[in-house]
Amino acid sequence: MKRVITYGTFDLLHYGHINLLRRAKALGDYLVVVLSSDEFNWDSKQKKSYFNYEKRRQLLEAIRYVDLVIPENSWDQKVSDVNEYHIDTFVMGDDWAGKFDFIQEETDAEVVYLARTPEISTSQIKAELGLTGKTDDDK
Repeated sequence: MKRVITYGTFDLLHYGHINLLRRAKALGDYLVVVLSSDEFNWDSKQKKSYFNYEKRRQLLEAIRYVDLVIPENSWDQKVSDVNEYHIDTFVMGDDWAGKFDFIQEETDAEVVYLARTPEISTSQIKAELGLTGKTDDDK
């Protein structure tokens, strides 16, 4: 069984997220989604999600491409996640291109950066709805 992992906040879940999850799952048989906890978002990224962790987790678990959702509590857990879950492919959006190449050097996992869906983002949705605050799409 080929295992794939990806990370994100997945706030205000939209079709760009679904596209990423569908394409990530197509790279293997089992998709692990590591979902940023509320504390990690605030303490490490200074970002507040519209939906809390539990609601975002429930949404992700309802998507047929997702096999397992686990929490992200620190930037440093990626290598241990890859090893613990026996991951073959580490997937991120191409806005992170190059930033996780070390994963491939420190583990047996291949690192793949997938193109984002260009016409949609959580930041765009929040701006159009008049919601304020940083989102997962802000850097």
